[in-house]
Amino acid sequence: MPRIALIHALAPSIEPIRQAFAELWPEAECINLLDDSLSVDRARAGALTPAIRQRIMDLGRYAEGAGADAILYTCSAFGPAIETFAATTGLPVLKPNEAMFARALKAGRRIGMLVTFPPSVASLEEEFRDMAAAAGREAMLEPVLVEEAMAALQAGDVERHNRLLAEAAVRLAHCDAVMLAQFSASRALDAVSRVLPCPVFTSPRAAVEELRQRLTR
Repeated sequence: MPRIALIHALAPSIEPIRQAFAELWPEAECINLLDDSLSVDRARAGALTPAIRQRIMDLGRYAEGAGADAILYTCSAFGPAIETFAATTGLPVLKPNEAMFARALKAGRRIGMLVTFPPSVASLEEEFRDMAAAAGREAMLEPVLVEEAMAALQAGDVERHNRLLAEAAVRLAHCDAVMLAQFSASRALDAVSRVLPCPVFTSPRAAVEELRQRLTR
């Protein structure tokens, strides 16, 4: 039974990934590491400071010490810091949206992305461009920021969170696929899917499927 360390910077990310594991890989043993001050400090700093990078590294090291067989970070605003840690360990390390991006790139050329956490937009765009280039695919990414949805979710209003994302998703109806960029946004999958004619991808499901393939291959 593999042990998967889940490292969170937002508390609302925990339930979606728990549900994804329960549905897609219930045999896996998941441990959760939460430092929700990371998201606060990242938003205030406006950049990945050396101190924040070190904290991402320290959480990865803690997961190693806890006997993890693989590590999944669930907050999309820390991509370069996660890459730095991944280069120092022999464990499989997955960035939050890595697996989802790979699936979306196979779906077509025009890819929409709904984002609810503003500091993650730039790093997500860069990560997507890098993955598209590495895969030899010409893809256009169209991000739509729905900051109010995150505020609604943090206030406990899941219904409004989902509604806001669905309303914004209509702007991406011309795309070949649409991605829900935050783990916490996966709650809106059904609402967003109802208003779009194209496939909708979420980070938790794609990440669980990818980790299962890597560790049971």
